[in-house]
Formats: sequence, structure tokens, C-alpha cells
Amino acid sequence: MTTAPRAILIFAAGFGTRMGALTADRPKPMIPVAGRPMIDHALDLTEAVKPDRVVVNTHYQADVLHAHLRTRDVVISHEAGQILDTGGGLKQARPLLNSDCVFTLNPDVAWNGPNPLKTLEHEWKDDHMDALLLCVPTHRAIGRIGSGDFSITQSGHIQRGGDMVYTGAQIVKPDLLDQIPETVFSLNLLWDMLIADGRACAVEYPGQWCDVGRPDGIELAEKMMASSDV
Repeated sequence: MTTAPRAILIFAAGFGTRMGALTADRPKPMIPVAGRPMIDHALDLTEAVKPDRVVVNTHYQADVLHAHLRTRDVVISHEAGQILDTGGGLKQARPLLNSDCVFTLNPDVAWNGPNPLKTLEHEWKDDHMDALLLCVPTHRAIGRIGSGDFSITQSGHIQRGGDMVYTGAQIVKPDLLDQIPETVFSLNLLWDMLIADGRACAVEYPGQWCDVGRPDGIELAEKMMASSDV
């Protein structure tokens, strides 16, 4: 029997340096896209999978984000001393998540198509995978600069290199982070371990996806979100 993820971590701690002046007085997830902060779009997505708990990690300009989230049903994992990167951030948040497997979601992206978390939930099988990454081919990755991150084998496993772009959404088993002694580290470290063990899988997102990591990504995302061409 597959255990469904019951908690979600939204990564909101980053400095957002690629956004330039837009993050001078606010964290990147508070930048508006289509009239609403990116963090709100991310929170909207969580409602479809009805999690027991939504955790948001914070660091840069945390007071702004804390004030915005005060009336939302979320738990804060604040990285006070130093930013912990994605792996370290998930490791710190693990006790708050309290789930054998969890969704993680980057808020600085936009979607045009089905709910990405539902897509992951439908394909998750914890008996033969420890991580399931949601990827999109480069031709449907709007605003993406450069090549892809992974390729997907016929069995659904991932390998480094290829034309599939990681979208910033996944399901992962956080207990595996106990194998990594570092405090500050990227989830890439965990993925490489799982790729070597044949336990890292991916599913292709069927719609369009946009990177909103740079200022020009805002307009690209808004045009994509207004389009029905998926």
C-alpha cells in the first residue's frame, strides 16, 4: 500500500538575487505575478491535495513574509542564523512536517495546466521510489535558459543530463536526510545518492511551466497563465 504525502514544504528562504531591485524590500515569494504574490499562488496549489500541514521556510526579509502569512494556516520554519539551502532547509523542517513522505514546492515558478501536486500524487509509489520529481521538457519550459537537468528512462528513473527540466515540485522521503551530516546543502546531494541506488524517479508535467527567477520571467509567466494553449 502506498503511503501518501501528508505535508508540504514551500521553499521561501532564498535571497532572490537574480530579481535585482525587486527584492530590495521583500523576499522573492512576495513579488506579485498576475496581481498576487507568488507565495499565494503556491498556497493555492496545496489545497487540492488537502495536506495535514503546510510548512514555509524563511530567511531573507522574513518579517515581510511572516506578516503576510499571519492569517494563513501555515507553520514557519525560520532559518535564523544562516540560509540552509534546499537540503538543509528540508532537514530543519522535517520535525514540523511529521510525515514519512512530503511534497516540496518552489514558489518562484508558474504553471499552465493541471495541478502539479496532484500530478505527483497520482504517480507516487513509495515501494519502489524514494523521490519523485516533476519535470517538463525544455520546449515547454518558458523562460528557461540552457539545457535540461535530467532524462527519464523507460522505467521512470532519472539520470543526469537530458532535456527534462526540474520544475521545483517533488515528493521525497525526508528521513533519508539523516544520511547526510552537513547542515547546509542542496537537495542535489540527496538526488545523486538516490540516482545511484535506482530510487529517484520522475514524471513529466503535461502542461507549460515558467521560471520566475528573473524580472523578465514575470511578464512571461503572466502571458503563459493567461493562455489556454497547453
